[in-house]
Amino acid sequence: MANFLHEGDLPAGLFAGATSVAIDSETMGLRLGRDPLCVVQISAGDGDAHVVRLNRPAYDCPNLKALLVDPAVTKIFHFGRFDIAMFHLHLGVMTAPVYCTKIASKLARTYTDRHGLKDVSKELLGVDMSKAQQSSDWGAANLSPDQLAYAASDVLHLHALRARLDEMLVREGRDDLAKACFDFLPHRAALDVRGWEEVDIFAHT
Repeated sequence: MANFLHEGDLPAGLFAGATSVAIDSETMGLRLGRDPLCVVQISAGDGDAHVVRLNRPAYDCPNLKALLVDPAVTKIFHFGRFDIAMFHLHLGVMTAPVYCTKIASKLARTYTDRHGLKDVSKELLGVDMSKAQQSSDWGAANLSPDQLAYAASDVLHLHALRARLDEMLVREGRDDLAKACFDFLPHRAALDVRGWEEVDIFAHT
């Protein structure tokens, strides 16, 4: 088990043969259009994490972009709506197919309103995650060891979390509904990027 730092892009062929990868990103803030995308972290579920410090503002990362749009690889997120929108805005690609553990949690764990990654991982996997580095300077020229470890932690457990949540979704008869939500997620992200971020387009008013 190790964390690897890559400058600018993923090495070619790094995830060849993978059918799913866990992905997260770090930005300078949470506002689309204002805050840049800085870091993308990925794991194939094998205990290793690959952290890419992106070259801004060019974002020249063809290997990462190819992975994001590869139809044979499911991209697993927690609150993928934001990451997918950031990738669409800054990398110019629409990520698909996708799975979101936060959406799965909201559909399966209706007995709670605590659906953050820390809470879901603690309950379902017994993993106590630290969020100490969440609000640090991800645009810095060099990432600290603590930042690297934090970025890695956000993707290392998503495969196991997906497996547990899938069991719950099937048990509750909501797996088809979850799949439909995942299929729509890239379109929801596109709406965010184009100005409908705060609008419920399905609402009557």
